[in-house]
Parts: sequence; structure tokens; C-alpha cells
Amino acid sequence: MKSIMITGASSGIGRVTAEHFLAQGWRVGLIARRADALAEVVHDNAVLMPCDVTDEAAIDAAFADFGHLDVLFNNAGMFGPQTTIDEIALDEWKQVVDVNLTGMFLCARAAFRQMRAQTPQGGRIINNGSISAYTPREGSVCYTTTKHGVSGLTKTLSLDGRPFDIACGQIDIGNARTDLVVGLEKTRTAQGLDPLPSMAVEDVARSVFHMATLPPEANVQSMMVMATKMPHIGRG
Repeated sequence: MKSIMITGASSGIGRVTAEHFLAQGWRVGLIARRADALAEVVHDNAVLMPCDVTDEAAIDAAFADFGHLDVLFNNAGMFGPQTTIDEIALDEWKQVVDVNLTGMFLCARAAFRQMRAQTPQGGRIINNGSISAYTPREGSVCYTTTKHGVSGLTKTLSLDGRPFDIACGQIDIGNARTDLVVGLEKTRTAQGLDPLPSMAVEDVARSVFHMATLPPEANVQSMMVMATKMPHIGRG
């Protein structure tokens, strides 16, 4: 049975992706802070691991307990304050960096360690970047900066993983209908603005599944999946 660990698995992209892999017969480790939300995922192949991705000891223990690992979907993240840089407190900046970069580093490190040591050696790490790794929204300096950092992590892991048959790729997502995007749509509607172009979260889950199920000699280094009518492409 193939196995995957998914962080940020209690809601949104992580939750829907976990359910998709479970439906395909995979053993799925679900990591998130909210134990009550994880408990809603009831399946024989679901391994619930409530912990914080910024907790080094907890993450190392979770990966060690899970055992053989084929894929990590490094998904957990947060947006942070939506304002200009002069209005952002240092603690707010650090919180986003801790989750989006340090947390992703800790999970990638634990997965890399497991994949390097296991038999057969190897595996695949899929990092959740963002369309903001290319084109930011206004008022997103914390989020956008960390997502550029994720791209650097992905490229370095791709290079360092080659001798150990560990592949690494990145999925950059634009406007999947998570709670965040739905909330933004409600705000825009209240302001009399047009709704945001968006897409089903299930489209993201299927994209992650495609990346995860490639043979070891193939890798999607970078995939962007976004709502078709997003203003990412074109001149403003």
C-alpha cells in the first residue's frame, strides 16, 4: 500500500487531498493542530497525527511513528496580515515565517531523513507553493516572501535528493475555493466588486495525485493550477 503524509490536513486543500488519496487506497498520515477536526476523517487507512508543524520534536516523532513513506505533501501554511509592511508587527511576520518556511523545512527534513534511510530508498516531496511565488496580491508581504522561499527549498531538495532517489516538486495554486477564498469573495461582494474567479479544491487534489503517482524516473518540477480567468496572465 502506498503511503503519504499531508500537513495542514484538517481543512481546505489538505483535507480534500487527504480524502482523495484515501479513496484511492493509500495509507494517509494527517498532520494538523486541530485534533477535533482531524477526528472527522474516519477511514481505516487514515493515521491521525495532531501536532504543530513548527514543533520540531512532535514532527520528528510523527514521521518516525508513521514509518515507510512514499510521498510528503508539504501543505500547511497561513496568509498572515493583509496590509502594507509598515503596519505589520515583527511577531506577525515571525508567525508566518515559522509556519510557512520553518514548518515546511521541519517536515521536509523529517521526510527526507525517512526516505533516505528506508528500504527501498527514495520517495517524493511535494511542496505547496502559491501563485504568489510569481505574482503577489496587494498587502501580502509576509505570505509572498515565504512562498518565494518555498521555491528555493523545492529546487534545493530536488538537487540534494537525486543521489537518494528523492524527488521534489512544487504545486502553485491560484484561487481554489477554500474558506480563505470564499471569505475574500464575500468581502468583494459586500463591496460591490465582481466575485473572484475560482476553482474547486478537488481539482487541486487531483493535480497532487498526478504528481504523487508518477514513476520514480519522472517528476513534475513545477505545476501551476489556477482558476482559468484569474488575472495572473496579462498586463494590468
